[in-house]
Amino acid sequence: MSDQQHPDTPTPETDAAAPADTSPLLAQTEARLAEMSDAYLRAKAEAENIRRRADEEVSKARKFAVESFAEAMLPVIDSMDAAIARPDASVEQVLEGVHATRRQLVSALERNKVLEINPAVGTKFDPHQHQAISMVPAEGEPNTVVTVLQKGYLISERVLRPALVTVAAPK
Repeated sequence: MSDQQHPDTPTPETDAAAPADTSPLLAQTEARLAEMSDAYLRAKAEAENIRRRADEEVSKARKFAVESFAEAMLPVIDSMDAAIARPDASVEQVLEGVHATRRQLVSALERNKVLEINPAVGTKFDPHQHQAISMVPAEGEPNTVVTVLQKGYLISERVLRPALVTVAAPK
């Protein structure tokens, strides 16, 4: 080193040595980058496959969701067909058949989590399950059910149709 050169100033000898020292580090970094890039691409492909499979499952679930309900309805249809096939049945026989068919229908609905909302007279009005058609002056507690005009239905605890009711008016 000459007297004029600063100790931190690179010399031709140190310049040549520097790339040789970083070359293994650069190779390691490039190898690691290639590894991470490959892992990223694989993870991205796997996520896309999972999304595609989930979409297919949802599509199948929608397509066949009604299958269980339809199977439960078939005996009801069979009973109705049997009733139609007997035009000579008496009124009592037809009525008995209608009651039996209704029981089958109610049972099929219950198996598929469709339940009646049929509030008793005097039950407190619930706007989440009842729809008030009118308010009438009545004895007893205000805002209670006076008459049920039409039953409502729940499906898996969600209101399918609210019960139509008249409600006692406040005095």
